[in-house]
Amino acid sequence: MGSTNFFISVRNVKKLKNGSQEFGAEPGATRYLEIPDGELPHPENHKLTKTNWLKSVVGRAEVGRYEKEHPRAGFAYGDVLIFVHGYNTSMAEAMKRHDLLQKRLGEQGYKGAIVSFDWPSATQTLNYLEDRSDAKSTASKLVKDGIMLLAKAQRDEVANKCDIDVHLLGHSTGAYVIREAFYESGHNRFISRINWQVSQVAFIGADIAKKSLSQNDAKSQCLFKHSIRITNYQNPYDSALKMSNIKRLGTAPRVGRVGIPSDAPENIVNVDVGPHWSGLNKDDSNASGTWSHSWHFDDPLFAKDLYLTLKGDIDRCSIPTRIEVEGKLVLKKS
Repeated sequence: MGSTNFFISVRNVKKLKNGSQEFGAEPGATRYLEIPDGELPHPENHKLTKTNWLKSVVGRAEVGRYEKEHPRAGFAYGDVLIFVHGYNTSMAEAMKRHDLLQKRLGEQGYKGAIVSFDWPSATQTLNYLEDRSDAKSTASKLVKDGIMLLAKAQRDEVANKCDIDVHLLGHSTGAYVIREAFYESGHNRFISRINWQVSQVAFIGADIAKKSLSQNDAKSQCLFKHSIRITNYQNPYDSALKMSNIKRLGTAPRVGRVGIPSDAPENIVNVDVGPHWSGLNKDDSNASGTWSHSWHFDDPLFAKDLYLTLKGDIDRCSIPTRIEVEGKLVLKKS
């Protein structure tokens, strides 16, 4: 995995009285960061030019090259997973979850790059609605400054000779950021003219309405169109999403708690993680935050299922970490 970590931050930067700078909790300019292990993101110390950052990410993403018998002989291939955190997440917490993802996925065999898309999120639960507003206002940058940047790097195949799959992992409100990002991309002329695709999209503790993953939902059409497969990990015991419903006056059950609708597109799969989560011990995990909402980051079985999902080599119903119960996919009990 390497000894540095990649972030795209769209938070604002504050100047302190001593002349130094730090990240704030409001929307700001896009910054590309490469952060040494053990350090927290800094707006100047870790900032790279877009070109240099992209070169580093693509270099980390490469896991091999096609053999001479392949039509793309000599081309590099690999993976980039873009992680989008949820609301009420400080940069320190985002960094911790990024590290846990790298550790657990690495243990399962993932060798590509992981990039955290860090949007402005406060550190107080009461800021839920403000955070969702900030999420919406910065969502377009996820596509324009993240996904499209990586896709553009592959368009000139002769020059770059790379074939990198881009994947997305959205936690909590991060799933909302992803959905809004795809929606905004459909209204961008430049992006609309480019033939782009994301390989795997995964949602954990997704704080979006169940109905938003219905086949005919207008705001999700771009998400459905530009994703090869979307996996929703559902936990019926997710107490944070119960609170989300309360804050929304009890309406619109969240897909991370109740699962996908019956009329979801064929490229969306639901995996019930409730039975597995019920057998876990919170004291055995380094995951922080609401336990039922964020346990995924430090769980080996979930990491294995996510890794196999990212690889995309196995049909959704045949991934060995899952069993079928009454026609529904369930993560195996711990």
